[in-house]
Amino acid sequence: MERFQKFVLLPFILAASLTGLSFCYSILDGPTNATVLAGSEARFNCTVASGWEILIWLLNANPVLTVTYAHGPIETSDRFTSHSYNNNQSFTSELIVHNTQLNDSGKIECSIQKLDGSSFAFLSVQVNGSLLMKNSTLIVKENTTVEVVCEAIGWAPAPEITWMTNDSLIDKSRYVTQQSQGSNSLHNALSVLTLTPVNTEILTCLADIEALPSPQNATIAVIVGNSTLDGNYSEDSTSTWVIALAVVFSIVGFILLIILIWVVVRCCCLKKGSTYENEVRKISIKKKTDDHLGNRQRRGSENQGYIPEEPRYIRQIPTVVSLPPMSTKFTVPRPDLRTSSAPKGRPQRHTDYPINPKKIRNVTHV
Repeated sequence: MERFQKFVLLPFILAASLTGLSFCYSILDGPTNATVLAGSEARFNCTVASGWEILIWLLNANPVLTVTYAHGPIETSDRFTSHSYNNNQSFTSELIVHNTQLNDSGKIECSIQKLDGSSFAFLSVQVNGSLLMKNSTLIVKENTTVEVVCEAIGWAPAPEITWMTNDSLIDKSRYVTQQSQGSNSLHNALSVLTLTPVNTEILTCLADIEALPSPQNATIAVIVGNSTLDGNYSEDSTSTWVIALAVVFSIVGFILLIILIWVVVRCCCLKKGSTYENEVRKISIKKKTDDHLGNRQRRGSENQGYIPEEPRYIRQIPTVVSLPPMSTKFTVPRPDLRTSSAPKGRPQRHTDYPINPKKIRNVTHV
């Protein structure tokens, strides 16, 4: 009887032992799904029981981070890092995906390289695009039906569009939204609201995706007035202002261009006149210089270093004519006789110079 009881209890003991061994290498808590905006961080946690040896993180079946019990995390890319939290009963590895991109969306898996030793979650990366309306103010005629357009560009996935008026939701039957595929796997949406305003209203267009903490919005004020213009939109008046400004700027630019051309021509003329005057002045100076040099050549060069030997003679000594030999006889002329040595009526010149003048030699040093 005792042998039979032992034989019956043995399978239960073996099953409990195998369960305990499996528990030592099992994943206690796997990662959870995450939805983030492109460019932000995504975090995933995987908790395993003590006794583990290696843990591998995979993104879309591609290993991105490895953690070993002996060496810790082995990081091969700056975009994938990890934090570790360890205690006596379990070990938690946190995977951090930096600067998430749209193509990072997919399956995140935590594996301990054991049969049924993996757990996975999904990462969804969304793109927050732009939301715009043509005008911030819309002026319409009284009792006139208008269409207000709101456009969302570059979203992933396509956003959900809703309308509000004066902080109250507008019924979906009053607007129509169309979605289209854009470039780079992004989506566009166009929503058109039709209304006949009675009083001034503040319209708000909202675009929302899961990753946004609050919807993105754009606002327009619809003003009811007695406009005599053909168009109902204030964009008509805006276009008029744009055309007027364009004409004014064109005229001003043309005037400035004429002034600039006049200034350039004036400067060129002044420069040419100044050059002509300089040339005339140069020619006049050259002519005067040539005349001066010619006069100096005609006069001859003066010897500034000449010093006369006998400075007592101030006047130039004239050429002395040789006198005839004197007669030894001394005769007194008769008063009734007239001498014919000098012409009649001309006084006789007397010289005060010595009979034998001293010869003077002039030397010019060049």
